[in-house]
Amino acid sequence: MKRLFNITMGVAGLTLLASCHKYESLDFNVDKPTSFTAQEQIDAYQPLKTYINRTTNAKFKLGAGTSLQAYVSKGVMYRLINSNFDEITLGYEMKHGAVVQADGSLALSNVKTLLETASKAGISVFGHTLAWHANQNATYLKSIIAPVVIPSSGGPSWDLVIGADFETDNAAVYQSNTNAVMSFTAAGEGFNGTGRALRINNAAVRTNDYDAQLFLKFPGVVLGEKYELKLNVRSDVAASYSTQAHVTPGAYKHWDFFGTISSTPTWTTYTKEITVTADMATSGSVAFNLGKTATNFYFDNITLKKYNPLGGTTIVEKTADQKKTILTEAMDKWIKGMVTVSKDYVKAWDVVNEPMDDAKPYELKTAVGRTTIAADEFFWQDYLGKDYALKAFQLARQYGNATDIHFINDYNLEYSIDKCKGLIAYVKYLEDKGAKIDGIGTQMHIVATSDKAKIDEMFTLLAATGKLIKISELDMGFAGNIKTPAVTKEQYAAQAEMYKYVVKKYFELIPPAQRYGITIWAPQDSPTSSSWRAGEPIGLWTEGLIRKPAYVGVAEGLK
Repeated sequence: MKRLFNITMGVAGLTLLASCHKYESLDFNVDKPTSFTAQEQIDAYQPLKTYINRTTNAKFKLGAGTSLQAYVSKGVMYRLINSNFDEITLGYEMKHGAVVQADGSLALSNVKTLLETASKAGISVFGHTLAWHANQNATYLKSIIAPVVIPSSGGPSWDLVIGADFETDNAAVYQSNTNAVMSFTAAGEGFNGTGRALRINNAAVRTNDYDAQLFLKFPGVVLGEKYELKLNVRSDVAASYSTQAHVTPGAYKHWDFFGTISSTPTWTTYTKEITVTADMATSGSVAFNLGKTATNFYFDNITLKKYNPLGGTTIVEKTADQKKTILTEAMDKWIKGMVTVSKDYVKAWDVVNEPMDDAKPYELKTAVGRTTIAADEFFWQDYLGKDYALKAFQLARQYGNATDIHFINDYNLEYSIDKCKGLIAYVKYLEDKGAKIDGIGTQMHIVATSDKAKIDEMFTLLAATGKLIKISELDMGFAGNIKTPAVTKEQYAAQAEMYKYVVKKYFELIPPAQRYGITIWAPQDSPTSSSWRAGEPIGLWTEGLIRKPAYVGVAEGLK
């Protein structure tokens, strides 16, 4: 039954009739708006954490993601979190990039303030995160493994990057594709009748010039650098062929690199200087496109030189072992500092975050082969190997409390079951090597129409590990990244139903002894200025902190 407003209106009589009529009230019944009634029903719910059965879930923690400043300022968000949640996870401020300074020192005063503030409010803090590839002070980490540069007072020079005279069979700096068949000439048939040359046979005219290619390989070039390519060339018939920039052989980057080369049956020398443009930057290979002429192509005395404005400067690269030692020490310093300052307050850690590759879900992420790498990305595993996570768990255990709970955490485990299996397999690998891993975190950045069958399968697989299981970063938008102003009432209802489903299935499929908790990553809808799911209605509250149907979904799931 709809509630009614009773509106009483006083009616004054006309002067002429004043002596004949007494005051009477007139009652009008007005239906309360449906939206008003619906919001009243949402607001009638108690704080979220009151719906947790503490008898059967004594150690379960309902968490919220937040920023340090939003919490320590003790404003509305501080009160909302304290009322509804048991635990907080900082989105950024306990990460390497926020704490490690340019000189390698650790700025921890803000972290101390946060920990003390939360402790006084009776809120626990989940440590996030100790070993990750993103949100790192990558500039510092790269600097400590950078080459040693010994300056010189000499003038500018062109320093050799790679060279190939084809007098040996060492093909470390070149290769070809299938249609470009490599061999060597006889001795004495190289440039000026000296030594031998590389012969490339293209047996037929191809559909595209790049269907037959010779590649030179070298370290990736950087925007603004200057290079000189020089080589001796000839061909059995007159030919002309372009060059392309590739990140690695076959990974095309740009249509032009070192210009177009012409060759004839007579040996000539081709020289080309370039300045690296944004289109060329990060390329580590030049491709010679030989497919348009069916002939033998000959190459000799290839050199790639880099312009050095300092001239004569000596650059000493660190070995792989030296880099591993340096970075292991850096990881030790970072984890020791963060864990030591937090150990009186933080009893659970996201030790290793997002290790598994999306395209190859049984392998670790890597920077190798990526065309772009963010300024704050640093892949520890590319230097420390597969055991980088083993070292992180060992250090966290060494510097923390003996009873600390240590998690490994990743995303898309409900989207890619293979990734879920890959993470479980990696946990086994690490434990076989001596790591003690207490729990697995599944982030669950999902949409209202995510596949429920896969969600069930993920929870079942995780439960079978016997580990503590935590939904570490639960939030939910809509397929197509629908923004808040465009969401319909029906979509909000679907979002609430999915929140309820996820929470309910967690309690159904994860045994009581394995339930660490659920963290709502975005209590509020995301503002358009956010770096995370910008402008999407992912929260349980609106930006203005009005409860949404999603709040009811979580509450009902907890019930």
